[in-house]
Formats: sequence, C-alpha cells, structure tokens
Amino acid sequence: MSPASRHATGMATLAPDLHVVAGDEDFFRHFGASSAELCGRSLFDLLHPSSPSVLREHFSRLHDGRRTRFTERVLGYHSRGQVFSGKLTGTAIQGRSDRLAAIVVMVKPDDERPEEESTPTSQKLLSPLEARILEGVATGASTVQMAAKLYLSRQGVEYHVGSMLRKMKAPNRAALVSRAYAAGMLTVGTWPARVRPEFIK
Repeated sequence: MSPASRHATGMATLAPDLHVVAGDEDFFRHFGASSAELCGRSLFDLLHPSSPSVLREHFSRLHDGRRTRFTERVLGYHSRGQVFSGKLTGTAIQGRSDRLAAIVVMVKPDDERPEEESTPTSQKLLSPLEARILEGVATGASTVQMAAKLYLSRQGVEYHVGSMLRKMKAPNRAALVSRAYAAGMLTVGTWPARVRPEFIK
C-alpha cells in the first residue's frame, strides 16, 4: 500500500442512528475490513473506547440541528488489533423535511513516521508513575482527573505527559496512545487498557 493511500481521507455515509450505510475504499482500508463486514455496524464499534466522550455530543447536535459540521480527533481500530489516530469530520445531510437524513463522515489518519524512525524499544521503558499516566491518557482521563487520582499537581501530570510525548516522538495525546499500542506497550482487548509489565522499569 502506498503512503498516499494509507493516509488518504476515507468517507462513509451513516444512518441517523450512526450505523454505517456505505463507504469508499479508503474508509474500509483504514479499518482493515470489507464493506460487507462494516456496513450495518455502529461507527462507535470502529473507534477505540478512549475516543472523546464529546464525540457523542457532536453527533447529538448534528441530529438535533444545532450544528451542521464538526471535526474531532479519534482513535480507530484496525482489524489486525492495531490502533490508529486521526481526525474525524462529521457533516449533517438534511432531508426534504429539514430532518436529518444521513451523516457523512470523513476519516483522515495521521501521518506516521516510518518504523525505522521509531524510538528503540529499550528507550520506551516507563516508570511506574508514567505507566499509570499513560493508562489514564488511554482511557480519556483529563489532566485534572489524573492529578486527583495520582495525588499529583496538574503541572506534574503535564510534565510526565510531555516527557512521554518526546520519548515516543508523538505530536499529541491521541498519537501517543496510538504509538503505545503500535509498540505493544498497552494491552489489546481489555478495558481499561494496561501498560504491559515488560515496559515498566
């Protein structure tokens, strides 16, 4: 697969109840499944549980006519158990009676560095505290929530998040979680995700 197709924007049409009705080749490629496998499934089945809770509010506003478009960062599931980060844009399509007829979503995965540019596994070891913070980021916890749970200041949490962003060469929290999954640092298939013991100092 060429880099261009890997990062191309995929588009799909959702019914008002957010089930996939149709999509283009790039959309199905991003999630690693065929149209037969994905059509009829809820969009939220394709997204990682840590995707922002505000996403449901965005769709609710499209449904109620309070807005016509939004863009939000998400983590998506690939069928091979991999997770990718990217942007999801939703646009409301109105019917004849001005009621919501469908929603068009566009998914644009982030550009990833080639594997050979990733930090070596030996440099991805985390302290126990960093592991707890990464687990918090992976579950969508806010800085304030993590600070309260871990008895840290907000600045302390941000310091450790920033340290991991640099260590993993990730531009933001969504990419940090995506790269942690890609490196095998976080457990797959369990919720909440945990940092695997071999990655903790």
